[in-house]
Amino acid sequence: MIFKPTGQDLAQLEGLGLTIERVQTQIDNFREGFPKSHLDAPATPANGGIRVLDDKEITRYERQYRTLGRDKKLLKFVPASGAATRMFKDLYAFASTYYGVAANFDKEFPEVKLFLENIRSFAFWNDLKACMAAADLDIEDYLQRGDYSTIINFLLKEQYLGYGSLPKGLLKFHRYGEVQRTPIEEHIVEGALYARNADGTVNLHFTISPEHRAAFRRKVAEVKHYYESTFGIKLKITFSEQKHYTDIIAVDEQNNPVRDDDGRLVFRPGGHGALIENLNEQHADLIFIKNIDNVVPDWMKHTTVIYKQVLAGMLLELKAKVDDAMRTLDARPDDKTVSKLAAFAAKELNIAVPDGCTARQLHDLLNRPMRICGMVKNLGEPGGGPFYTIDTRGRRSLQIVESAQVNHNDPQQEALFQGSTHFNPVDLVCCTRNYRGRYFDLRRYVDPKTGFISKKTKGAVTLKSQELPGLWNGAMADWITLFVEVPVATFNPVKTVNDLLRKEHREG
Repeated sequence: MIFKPTGQDLAQLEGLGLTIERVQTQIDNFREGFPKSHLDAPATPANGGIRVLDDKEITRYERQYRTLGRDKKLLKFVPASGAATRMFKDLYAFASTYYGVAANFDKEFPEVKLFLENIRSFAFWNDLKACMAAADLDIEDYLQRGDYSTIINFLLKEQYLGYGSLPKGLLKFHRYGEVQRTPIEEHIVEGALYARNADGTVNLHFTISPEHRAAFRRKVAEVKHYYESTFGIKLKITFSEQKHYTDIIAVDEQNNPVRDDDGRLVFRPGGHGALIENLNEQHADLIFIKNIDNVVPDWMKHTTVIYKQVLAGMLLELKAKVDDAMRTLDARPDDKTVSKLAAFAAKELNIAVPDGCTARQLHDLLNRPMRICGMVKNLGEPGGGPFYTIDTRGRRSLQIVESAQVNHNDPQQEALFQGSTHFNPVDLVCCTRNYRGRYFDLRRYVDPKTGFISKKTKGAVTLKSQELPGLWNGAMADWITLFVEVPVATFNPVKTVNDLLRKEHREG
């Protein structure tokens, strides 16, 4: 199908910063689909795909971080645009169907029962209680009478506490006596503990939705002085939103563009892969990436802090070696030196170096952004994992692969997928500058053929939507990548409200 925009369409595209060619490519992707990943093997400690560090290495890399990171600009990058709606899906379902009587509360609403039995344990309890009191309602009375729907509506609805429409970053997750913290505050504390610059500055960047920008700014203004004085730091907190030119056109099942009631084309956000544009704008020597909801109270932070420093120290040490190798290659070394550097690339960076690799080829293989990704042992969590893959040019490399990228109908590919021993917790440390100090254009290292296509229902109409290559998947496909095992204790995401009842999120 050839996209033929109307005059109104052209004006709409211009407002979004999109081109006809870009939209045509999106429609072609819908028509042709994306190829599935070609798994070659799960990356494991046994085959060298995942490094497991011993105590000596942990101590050494911690020391390296303190030494090599002393004069580096450090930044914490946190994707934080997700709304908390899915955290409360069980409560939403309950509130819409419960009218005071349940045939079997335990079986019909087990998650809601757990929530209500422990409601006083949540960090937002006092706020919920006060919100109802402002409407002359006593929450204890409503609990006693079993009027649970009213309580849940006060928690979720926008005109009350509004937790159903707020971003996760602004919900109260943890309690410290009479003080409660949101995830954005826990990330501030983490930054103070492992991402403090030499001048005492802690740089944090949050990607957010435009409708939440004002609320995030208010929260930062409210807590900034407290955390600066408590930790002796100076906070520099910035925000950005997904670029509209990364939006993707919606199509019907025949791949025709969908229009709204006003005849305007329907576009949808491109998913977290769009954030490679935001990351590309960040200028730092070392960038820590971690999701907004993977935070723990202070008594649990020790392991996270240690391993963030360890991964950073390891990356800085390897980056220094790569920079030295690049300068050597610039000097036109002899074949023996090239062979030695090729062995370094293969052994220490897990790069598939071709036989007879020339200095020019090796220069290209090493002159790329670098990342070290923490991996936790697979405990059945849904999501991506570490694999060796073969790309369309026959190159073998380490990649994080999502389940949706795998051909589960191919028995061999399914067996390789099921053989994965580790899981991606989104725990990355990145270097995005080259050996000459210039920043890489990260958009050049994306594999555009690793997107996703899914179907969504809008009323009676089925729409096809498309996501860009994921930020830590195809958007970083051509980076130098290493996987390192990190403890499960570093991975404690909050996907449902009842996850906050786990011991890892309770007061120590």
